[in-house]
Order: sequence, then C-alpha cells, then structure tokens
Amino acid sequence: QVQLVESGGGSVQSGGSLRLSCVNSGPTYKRYCMGWFRQAPGKEREEVASLDSDGNPKYADSVKGRFTISRDNDKATLYLSMNNLKPEDTAMYYCAAIEPIFCNDLIRGYWGQGTQVTVSS
Repeated sequence: QVQLVESGGGSVQSGGSLRLSCVNSGPTYKRYCMGWFRQAPGKEREEVASLDSDGNPKYADSVKGRFTISRDNDKATLYLSMNNLKPEDTAMYYCAAIEPIFCNDLIRGYWGQGTQVTVSS
C-alpha cells in the first residue's frame, strides 16, 4: 500500500528557497512514477514537476529554471528544490505516485496530505 508523507513547506520571502520532501512508505517505491502538484486557493490543482518511469523530469513552464525534482530510491524519497520563490508559488504542495503504466495520468494516482508553501513579497 502506497503512503506518501510530505514535509519541508514553510513561509519564506520572495527570492527565497525551500526543499520539499515526500517519503513513500510503499513496498515497491522504485517502480512508481512520482511528481509534485500544487493548489492555490480558488485555483485548480496543477502539475509542477514529475519524473517518468525512466527518471526523466518534466516541469511546468512557470517553474522551469527555478525548481528541480529528484528522487533518492535508497531513502524512498522524492524531493522538490525550489529556488527564487515568488508570491505566485504560494500554494499547498502535494506529492503523487502512480504505477509506471499510468505515468501520463499521475493526477489519478496516490496522494499525500500536502505541505503548505507561502511566499511573501
């Protein structure tokens, strides 16, 4: 059973940095495609970054060059390093995981509870 637990959120000023972590306690962590989504109040959930089954990253245009997604299989952990944060990055950030065959449909996978990121100007 997949269980995802996010951490690392917080409040920073514009231009600051944070690193989010997502621990996957499922027994087959290495198999899953994983990624990060975010949802701001009154807005739809959007995909921020993801890794496909080959480990290739994909980023939303709004975060390219500022965010980096990575994973440590030994620690069963997915990371999102966020630099040069902007107020528009303020949102609840969620980790998601799905079986490799459904990689292109990550939004329908397993979800964590989220971690809040707040960026002030």
